[in-house]
Amino acid sequence: MKKWIALPCILLLAGMLAAQTNLSVPAGTAMTVKLETTLATFSNKPGDPFQAHVTQPVILDGKTVIPVGTMVEGRVTKIDEPRRIAGKPTIGILPEAVILPTGERYFLDATLVDTNLGHGSDVNEEGQFKGSGHDGHDQLEVGGGAAGGMLVGGLIGGGPGVLIGGVIGASSTTAHWLTKHHSAILPAGTELTLELNRPLTAPNTASAGQ
Repeated sequence: MKKWIALPCILLLAGMLAAQTNLSVPAGTAMTVKLETTLATFSNKPGDPFQAHVTQPVILDGKTVIPVGTMVEGRVTKIDEPRRIAGKPTIGILPEAVILPTGERYFLDATLVDTNLGHGSDVNEEGQFKGSGHDGHDQLEVGGGAAGGMLVGGLIGGGPGVLIGGVIGASSTTAHWLTKHHSAILPAGTELTLELNRPLTAPNTASAGQ
């Protein structure tokens, strides 16, 4: 009888010790990950999966709770590749899970807040990656089209021809400009900074000071 009474006590104690090995990573904690999947507005669609891995350990109270190499999985939520003059190409992503090197999987609620890409790209308040929009080269293209039209019009019809030619030249070039795709690309190897929206429960997987 004593053995049967002792067994539940042992199981309860083991459960308490296991619970004590878990640490809660608070909301607002930053995670640095590196993309393993290239994401682009011209090749992806909402719902496509992506993977990344942690490149800097998350440390709490001197202990590593999310080690380097931890996998992050998620999916694409938005793809937008505007043809208009205004607007920037957009990639929205949703990190959904953390998979530790031990194989343990945890729900992840996080938002993209930054990347290591420059050249006019940025991340908006909704966590969406914005590529560069129409640039100076495009503006020169429009200006060149108008100037070319004015030159041809002037040679044909003098003063009035200059005006008419300029309008025609600008219109045709702008039409071409408006049909050009401007893409946003997050290449594999891009570093992303994610911020936790809610606490993440993860086991203590390393010793202090690592």
